[in-house]
Amino acid sequence: MSAERVHRTTHDVTVAAPAGVVYGLISDAVQWPLYFPPNVHVEQLEFDGEHERLRMWATANGEVKSWTSRRTLDPVARRVEFRQELPARPVQSMGGTWIVEPLGADRSKLTLLHDFTVADDDPGAVAWVERATDTNSDAELANIKTLAERWAKLDELVLTFEDSVRVNGPAELVYDFLHRVADWPELVPHVSRLDVVEDEPGVQIMSMDTLTADGSSHTTESVRVCFPDAGRIVYKQTATPLLMSAHTGEWTVEQDETGATVVSRHSVVLREENIARVLGEGTTVAAARRYVREALGRNSTATMNLAKSHAENAVTVL
Repeated sequence: MSAERVHRTTHDVTVAAPAGVVYGLISDAVQWPLYFPPNVHVEQLEFDGEHERLRMWATANGEVKSWTSRRTLDPVARRVEFRQELPARPVQSMGGTWIVEPLGADRSKLTLLHDFTVADDDPGAVAWVERATDTNSDAELANIKTLAERWAKLDELVLTFEDSVRVNGPAELVYDFLHRVADWPELVPHVSRLDVVEDEPGVQIMSMDTLTADGSSHTTESVRVCFPDAGRIVYKQTATPLLMSAHTGEWTVEQDETGATVVSRHSVVLREENIARVLGEGTTVAAARRYVREALGRNSTATMNLAKSHAENAVTVL
């Protein structure tokens, strides 16, 4: 591999937050889908406190890419080095470093370095990777800046919750219902429209219109990653309603001796600046949390109950 074929990029941002806060955001990769717009899902495969191995899914130039990376975390120097061990085409190799530098007690600089190669140094592929790297890096740094500068309120703006439904039927039928989203407009009353594309098995890109209890309609766009052997479907909304700056979720179906339990989990970052616009002047963050929790929980529980009926009725017929 010749030195001329290694391409390098540098992106940085100044953040009005302590360096430790910024480092905390970049070191917790499992939370990246909630914090970084391009990231869809991250699975931590290995971690010993210093070194970790991750499987990652993210959007790049409108496509969903997946790869496996190794990272080395240095909290003292506030650096995270990463190297993709299984890159996604057209990347042949990709690595880099996150560097957090304190600029005072409440101000810091975050730098993101990348180096990459592509097969045969193809100019079109190089341009594609540079465009994806620039777009994603800018989005990641901007969102880290926004979150870190609100770090004192972050606990108020982030909420995670789950609901569950017991099913007297096989987990496979519950999972089948949740997986077949193309059929939801006919099966799920609060879904009025749904378009889905699955060019790669197990990766679904969907656009959906849903109805809320007050009769209003919301359009969302999501990427779903399906793990049928584990009974899991994880997703990231890539276009969110006005009240949310980020929304990730997961469906899990667990079999036991007498039936199955289906669980819906949601994680949300509230968009504080839109609370008054959506819910009215004077609405508090606490009230917005309750509204989002009830709205999402109501719809997902309704979907789980439909999956329950699907599984139990199929068993009755058999």
